[in-house]
Amino acid sequence: MSSVKSDSASKKKLKDRSVSEPVPPINGADRIGFDARSISFALLLFLSGTAALIYQILWIKQLSLIVGVEVYSITIAVSAFFAGLALGGAVFGRLADTFAKPLVLYASLEAGIAALSIFSTTALAHSASPFVAIQARAGLLAWALPFFLVGVPAFLMGGTLPAAVRLKTYGLLQIARTGGWVYAANTAGGIAGALLSPFVLLPWLGVRGTAWAAALLNLAAAGMALTLDRCTIPVSVEAQVKQVETPASSSENAHFALALYAVAGGIALGYEVVWSQALTQFLSTRVFAFSVVLAVYLAGLVVGSALYVRFSNRVLDPWGMFGLLISAAGVVALLEISGLSLWQLQVQFEVGNLVFSATGSEFARMFTHFVIAALGVVFVPAVLLGAAFPAVLKLTATARNAGRDVGTVLALNTAGGIAGTLMTGFLLVPVLGLVRTLSMLAIVAATVGILAVLRGPTVSRKMQWSVGTLGLIAVIVGVLTPSDRLARLLLTTRGGGSLIFYEEGRGATVAVAQQSSKDNVFRRLYIQGVSNSGDAMPSLRYMRLQAMLPLLIHRREPKSVFVVGFGTGITTGAALRYPLLERRVCAELLPAVVRAAELFPENYKAAHDPRLQLRIRDGRQELLRSTERYDLITLEPPPPSAQGVANLYSTDFYRLASSRLETDGLFAQWLPLATQNDGDTRSLVRSFLDVFPYATLWSTEMHEMLLIGSQSPIEIDAQKVKSRYSPIDVSTSLQAVGISSPAALLATWVTGRDGLERYAANAKPVTDDRPRIEYASWVRAGEVNRTLAHLLDLRTEVPLSNADEALRADIHRERETLLAFYSAGLDAYSGDQRAWQEAIRRVEASDPDNPYYRWVIGRD
Repeated sequence: MSSVKSDSASKKKLKDRSVSEPVPPINGADRIGFDARSISFALLLFLSGTAALIYQILWIKQLSLIVGVEVYSITIAVSAFFAGLALGGAVFGRLADTFAKPLVLYASLEAGIAALSIFSTTALAHSASPFVAIQARAGLLAWALPFFLVGVPAFLMGGTLPAAVRLKTYGLLQIARTGGWVYAANTAGGIAGALLSPFVLLPWLGVRGTAWAAALLNLAAAGMALTLDRCTIPVSVEAQVKQVETPASSSENAHFALALYAVAGGIALGYEVVWSQALTQFLSTRVFAFSVVLAVYLAGLVVGSALYVRFSNRVLDPWGMFGLLISAAGVVALLEISGLSLWQLQVQFEVGNLVFSATGSEFARMFTHFVIAALGVVFVPAVLLGAAFPAVLKLTATARNAGRDVGTVLALNTAGGIAGTLMTGFLLVPVLGLVRTLSMLAIVAATVGILAVLRGPTVSRKMQWSVGTLGLIAVIVGVLTPSDRLARLLLTTRGGGSLIFYEEGRGATVAVAQQSSKDNVFRRLYIQGVSNSGDAMPSLRYMRLQAMLPLLIHRREPKSVFVVGFGTGITTGAALRYPLLERRVCAELLPAVVRAAELFPENYKAAHDPRLQLRIRDGRQELLRSTERYDLITLEPPPPSAQGVANLYSTDFYRLASSRLETDGLFAQWLPLATQNDGDTRSLVRSFLDVFPYATLWSTEMHEMLLIGSQSPIEIDAQKVKSRYSPIDVSTSLQAVGISSPAALLATWVTGRDGLERYAANAKPVTDDRPRIEYASWVRAGEVNRTLAHLLDLRTEVPLSNADEALRADIHRERETLLAFYSAGLDAYSGDQRAWQEAIRRVEASDPDNPYYRWVIGRD
């Protein structure tokens, strides 16, 4: 804060700020208070903010199904939302200044938002196919569809905040306080929307039901606005402001402040891009983690805005304060990432454990993890950014043109945010990495602050020195912080080992670590800090079978295969080993994953094999765009509970994939058992059964199963299986993972449709509208035991044709050994050491040289 001046200097400052006496307001309220009318108005703003965040979350989810999960597409599409907000703020901000009854305008906007949002949500649910069709014929013109559906209701949303500020502004003295108060109340509603969506509304109501709930909030806000309007004495706009005021800056300086705040908007959205990638490495890919971090960020904005409102009358140096806030936000954001260490992560887990001890709730433990992590990285910079909004209003806005000025501030800040998101996500992070990008953003933020204090007419030397010091700190910390700071920390939290690949690319961080278990050395692929797979023997086994098993049991001779997800490349590499295939296609979302896969030799160098068509694209989008048909479509996506992955486990996706199968074609879906609770696994099976009338279940590893479905009967011909197993490339690949014969392959059979129907029973399916697996509760301790036991209880005899007795006897022996091995695993999980040893002895006596059993038991 500036030093104490003489009395004459203080008077000069007050003159420069040109603050007039407050004009008597409508209904006699001379300040923002807590009377019934103000409380009602705050609630109105809260409901509006809640609905807006709900729509934003819904539309981002729906847009990923239309344009694909690929980061370029979804970011460009989401820009439509922010573009609508910006344009709406500019247009309706000017319009609000002409209304003697801004509450009527506000109510009309809320009603329009409700109607258009329901229309857009419904239309978006049916827009994927039209988008692809238009794109095939008209290229970029197809983007007009999502831009229109998202941008039009967002255009109306952009007008609500300027209209609200217009209503509550009755003198220059209140412009910063009023703007900050309105912003805080509206953003507080956003916190509710960010939390209600994943924790309550989407799990209970689905996408379209949630849209209806949000529309009811809009209509409630509209009704409250009209009710408040009836209690308001009509006063002309001219009567509300009796004298012409000027902002705390000249017109030229006010425009400069707007330009700086537009840059600040880009910086703020740039922080969000970096935080979203950096934090998830140490949290979770569950949607709840993202929502909690977003809620903490919004809470920071609310607190910052509210604090500025509380102390705005004491700010005698608005230019200096604005510069200090922006500079400090950048420096603090950088310091919190560069200083991130294990003790902070330890605190996060220790406090979570205390909460778990008190509540017994895994949900409460994880929620605590997310909140503490976000508080440590996101909250303080967000507080500073939240205070910057009313600060810039004090520099640029007047009471006479409150709607126009607030709309302009929001429009330019939002436009800057769009540019910042695009530049950070598409240029800075891929080129510089997360840490260097954050350093760059901090330096730019410090530069904005320095420009503000240099341009400000009354900024003290003390404030200039403070902001300059922050700029110097940003440069020093940015230079000294190692670019691999996060990579080193990641490795220490993921079981140690050596990091042999790390790339911070567009949309995700990809890493490969070399680790060991007993005497076994293996490599593991991490995406966003979460293990996606590796080349440990259990993973190698199930991924080889993911491709080989359906190819070997196929009713016809398969000629084509489509693999969704390259990952470690092991499933795709297995498909390359099947000699009779004529067309092999794989879709992978992240280029960095393909580069990392070169470190997994067990994929047979699939990425460089000329026989493979590798398409860097969202797998679902590939099926929408292309009408190619395949004999086999096989999937190995991330775990179903991860954010954005439910669209590869839904009935809608299965119907799309089924339409791309050849006659008698097979669809193979990876079914992990340890990543969700038994009830959620039943829902996943239900989704599969609702599309494929012929369905089978196979056990590819103790923790993984494989669903194979078709629109035609699945007939397993023993002689075809034996013939297809015999080529050396096939047999050696399978023998390396413990499938030593056709009998061993067929012994992985569990059950057919009848058994799966008993298991799924009345479980509700996962659909695009009800992506319930994405919002499932956290996995309970020992749940994999229950799920595996339930599924193994369904086992039936393998329905073979053309099988002799010798083969049937071999299958029976292999199956008994496999079941003994699984039984040993269940005994180990339950802590029954004696039963485990007895089962392992049976396994070793029956199949002593099996590399899979030996790896898990620890004999190699």
